[in-house]
Amino acid sequence: MADHAVSENPAVQTQIDRLMALSPGRDVLGLERITELLARLGNPHHAMPPVFHVAGTNGKGSTCAYLRAALEADGRAIHVFTSPHLSRFNERIRLAGTLIDDATLAQALSDVLDISADLHASFFEVTTAAAFSLFARVPADACVIEVGMGGRLDATNMFTAPAACGIASLAIDHESFLLAPEHDTPEDPLCRIAFEKAGIARQGRPLVTQRYSVPMLKTIARVAERVGAIHLPRGEAWDIAPYEGELHYRDGAGKLALPLSRLAGQHQVSNLGLAIAMLRHQSVLPVSDAALRAAPLWAQWPARMQRLEAGPLTNLVPGRTVILDGGHNPDAGKALAQALTESGLVPGGVDLVTGMLANKDIEGFLTPLRPLIRSIRSLPVPGHDHHGPEVFAALAQRWDLPHAAFSTVQEALTDVAATSTGRVDRAVLIAGTLYLAGRVLMENGQPPV
Repeated sequence: MADHAVSENPAVQTQIDRLMALSPGRDVLGLERITELLARLGNPHHAMPPVFHVAGTNGKGSTCAYLRAALEADGRAIHVFTSPHLSRFNERIRLAGTLIDDATLAQALSDVLDISADLHASFFEVTTAAAFSLFARVPADACVIEVGMGGRLDATNMFTAPAACGIASLAIDHESFLLAPEHDTPEDPLCRIAFEKAGIARQGRPLVTQRYSVPMLKTIARVAERVGAIHLPRGEAWDIAPYEGELHYRDGAGKLALPLSRLAGQHQVSNLGLAIAMLRHQSVLPVSDAALRAAPLWAQWPARMQRLEAGPLTNLVPGRTVILDGGHNPDAGKALAQALTESGLVPGGVDLVTGMLANKDIEGFLTPLRPLIRSIRSLPVPGHDHHGPEVFAALAQRWDLPHAAFSTVQEALTDVAATSTGRVDRAVLIAGTLYLAGRVLMENGQPPV
């Protein structure tokens, strides 16, 4: 899918326009172009600080947030590369802990574009090369790198000796990109997803993983064995569980008591555990127990079960709790439904405001939330191929729920207020895609910082 990034800064927008014109306009997996691109830049990925590399279908962004929080709590300066952005392109790149400024971003993109015109590199490949070039030049203690898509053929998968690699929750997503048949890939779709993600494993380096089905776990183990990685699965090498108001982590080095995470949802226990296990099973950059205990309290990850503050959008529905989430696949729907139920914020259910990209499974995402949904208001996702209102209308009809289509979030929230008078026990849930979530944060005056 094309990435329709925009910037209010003219210099950055000029480079984005150049990138749009030169790139193929879609996601392209494969390491040939990024290998050549980085070579032309002097192979900056070989000069970067120690790398923590995270793959996964859901939870990889939160895992990166916990890694960053723990390392920064230990006084480290951390580079971070994540995607996609919510509100501003700059969110993808943090230099030594600070979002990249417009001038530096414009110059970095320009430098890469100047040498890559003949390569037809994708949007993500150019962005990755720009980030790696900066990470090699700007002093820092470590890098936290989120895989864009898949793992084995993702543009970030260029490191020969990362400090640690981790794989978060796995599920079917982007299958049109990840499930192309190859002679040595498993036939089962979930095992093929596991195979692709496990492609970030490296010889002699820890590969920390979550719990998966037995066939998926065996697939990952085979990949790790083939490349000589140290496979550290949850339940064997490490584990984490909540008990009596705190989290209990344990591995071969001992036990560690942690506070509950400030990020909402039971699934965050797993994401935090993965980050802690990655840090505890590597020896490149020692991290204190005190910093590990700070991670669940320091971590920030917008648009994940985020309760919006008072602002221009929330003021349209006075007295109502408004929750924002960027989830968009069935596993994310399950986690969101559980988190909402456990939160106590939705005693009367939710009025759903949603828009979803055309390549996403609407029913798969919303089915876990169905017991909570009292109405559906659908929106377009400007600048992206998205599901039309007729798809949401058909689903609402089958579920015997009211549906209405609107052009903007403001219109949808105004309608919520007009048609749900007195239902302050009913929360408003805005969910379905990170692109919609980013627009909501900007329009409510809460851009990520």
